[in-house]
This record gives sequence, structure tokens and C-alpha cells, in this order.
Amino acid sequence: MKKTDVLVIGSSAAGLVAATTGKRVHPAKSFTVVTKAPKTLIPCGIPYVFGTVGSTDKDILPAEMMFEKTGVDTIHDEIVKIDRESKTVSLKSGEDIAYDKLVIGTGSTPLKPKWLKGVDLEGVFAVPKDKIYLDEMQKKLENTKKIVTIGAGFIGVEISDELVKAGKEVVLIERLPNILGLAFDKDVSIRATEILENRGVKIETNCTVKELIGTVKVEAVLLEDGRKIETDAVILSLGYTPNSRIAAESGLAVNEQGFLAVDEYMRTEDADVFAVGDCAEKRDFVTRKPSQVMLASTACAEARIAGMNLYKLSAIKTFSGTISMFSTALGDHGFGVAGLTERVAEAENFDYVTGVFDGIDRHPGALPDTHKQYVKLVVGRESGVILGGEVTGGLSVGELINTIGFIIQNRMTLNGILTAQVGTHPLMTASPAGYPLIKAAENAYANIMAANKK
Repeated sequence: MKKTDVLVIGSSAAGLVAATTGKRVHPAKSFTVVTKAPKTLIPCGIPYVFGTVGSTDKDILPAEMMFEKTGVDTIHDEIVKIDRESKTVSLKSGEDIAYDKLVIGTGSTPLKPKWLKGVDLEGVFAVPKDKIYLDEMQKKLENTKKIVTIGAGFIGVEISDELVKAGKEVVLIERLPNILGLAFDKDVSIRATEILENRGVKIETNCTVKELIGTVKVEAVLLEDGRKIETDAVILSLGYTPNSRIAAESGLAVNEQGFLAVDEYMRTEDADVFAVGDCAEKRDFVTRKPSQVMLASTACAEARIAGMNLYKLSAIKTFSGTISMFSTALGDHGFGVAGLTERVAEAENFDYVTGVFDGIDRHPGALPDTHKQYVKLVVGRESGVILGGEVTGGLSVGELINTIGFIIQNRMTLNGILTAQVGTHPLMTASPAGYPLIKAAENAYANIMAANKK
């Protein structure tokens, strides 16, 4: 029987970072990663396989190289059982591995609802993190012209945009009033809608799919309002469910959404078993309510926490909650959100104000590649603490929303932004005199002052 100090299940973002961080912090310990995938995909790059990147072979996470470089052993197999009493796992090949510490990073699976009639027809695809599946899917889509995407979250929007770029006719169906409606407020969503439509995607919102029509192969999508959309293929982008079955079968606690229950050190109820990534329970950083956010960035943060706390807990190295932080791009237009949107703040009954500013991301505006930049902040009215932010603009949005994420995580106030020093350059940033983040903070401050006078 093989023995290892730390056994990690999964080689995607969570497993990769947990193993390499753990080995760095505990170099004397042996680490082994068990993964089903001979090659690990970059999860966030999957939509771009169908257009810009062109192949899964160009979307590979260099996990094997990083494991080898850091001294982490790798086994390509599948774990079928976890025995916590004997501290062993059983592989599909029949081998058993003994461990001292176990890190579960089993990820998630795309939803393919059985209640949707026709979901098993040929030509109906989900979007898993599975290279073999995606390669076959890509081959089949090459011979199609019309494609319907169901679900306008980030994956649905991005893959629709990429398929149009590849010459397909794409209809994007969303049951909510706006695309990206769970992530952004309406004022940002409508900007994304306009850009996506201008890029050739036909968008149908406030629509519910009744069934998928076809005999052997999908031929059309029937909507609840009776309309029928003819299609050669359907892509389901309806979200993901945590892969927690094997862990649950070992007796570990799972919450109502199917996530493995963990503490702030990413430990399960078994102190020697950690869970990270899509399969692990999350709570919102601000509201403290259960969160179903599944992001590679969140997985990496959790994995670093687990890796650092495997053998000795650190009171200052904990996971304080999930900051819902998303970014996406449509061509050279970027969109980002971090923390609470105005819609969520209102629903949770926060006493808040917003601050907004429309500016540009270069100075002067005549410079090439200048974009309008819209910044919106959600701020606690009494405390001035930043609860959330949304940004649209050029591709620099990705880094700006990360900055807002840092602001939220460190519970900075408006005063911290208003007195902040920023480095600027005409080709890279907005003017220091009209820096959109600071100007949005100024607007929020003015709105607090106005509210206090009432």
C-alpha cells in the first residue's frame, strides 16, 4: 500500500494550489495528487476554446510541470472510496493509498436537468471541465450553423460570443430580465446586452424553455410562450453542482446545496480532512449567508488557506468569506463586479448609498484604445464601508475590480479611497484628476451627506 503524508484529490485550480502551497509550507512532508485527467484544463479558458483559442490543447493548466517542479507526486486514477477510520482511499485500479491529511478538491459538474424534455437528444451539450468531452463537442459543433445557448450567466455569454466569432448563428436564452442578471445590476447588464447584440448574438430574455424537440437529434427549442426556435445544437449553461458524493459517502457533513461543510481553515468536521474549491461550502463575506459562488479565484484562495493550515493552524490565515468577484470581456469591453450589488444590498435590507461615475480609462481621451469607464460603488451609509462595486470599460477593468475586491476584504471606507494616492500614466490609466474609482467615491460621499440632511 502506498503511503503519503498529504493526499490531494483533484488537479484543477483548487487541488493544484493546495498541493503546491502545502509543499512549500511543509517541505518535509510527502504530497500526492490523484487526478482522473491526464491533462488539466484552465477552467476560465474553456469558452474561448470554441473561438479565440481554437483548441483545448491551447487551454492546458501546467499542473504536471508544477507538481514535478515542487516535488509533488501524481497518480492518474479515480478515487472510489474514502475510509476515514483507516485513513485510506481506494482507487478504481484497485490500489489503496494511506494518508495523514486529506484535501478534497473534487470540483463540480454542469447541470443537465432531467426534468427538461429532450435533454438527452444528440446535439445537446453541457460545458464540463473535461478535455475529452469538449474535444468531441467541438468536432460536432463544426458541422452546425444554428446554435441555441440556454442560460446567460458568464459561461453562456462568453461561449455565445465565441461561437458567433466562429461564424455560427447564436440565440442566447435567459429566464431573467437581463443577461448576467445574477451578477450585475441592471445598469451594467444592459451595457453588456448592447455590446453582445452588436457582436451578433440574438438575445431572448424573460424566456423559459419548455422542452427540446427532436427524434434522435435536437431540432428546435420550444419556449413556454409557444415560440419555437430551430437549431442544430443546444448548449446548456445552467450552472454547476458540487461533486461531493464520495466525500458524503465517507460520512462527512454536506449542506443543503450539496457542499461539504468546512470551517474558516477549510477543515471539514474531520480535522484531518480539508475541502477546497467548488465542492466546499462558502459564506458571503458581507451577508454571511450561504453562497453558491464557484470561481477558480475563490478556489485558489481556499486552497492556499488549506495548504498553510494542514499541520498547524494560524489565527491570521483564515478564509473570512466569499467575495463574489467576477469579470468577463466582450471583445475589448470589460465588465467586473465584486461584493454586493445594489440589488442584493436592497434585498438584504442594508442601509446604503451608491456612488457612480462615468469617465475614461486613458488621458487624454484622444489616445488610441481609450474606453469609457463606468464605476459604481455600494457603500454603507452610516459607516462608509465599501460593500460592493461594479465596473465597465476596457480590459483594464479586470485589475480594477480586483482592487475593489481588496478594498472590500480590508473593509476600507470612503475616506480611505478619497485620501488614496494612485499612480497614473496616460497610456495605462485614467487621469489622477478624474480617476473613476475616486470620483465614484466622491459621488457616494455626496449622497451620504445629502441623505444625512433629510
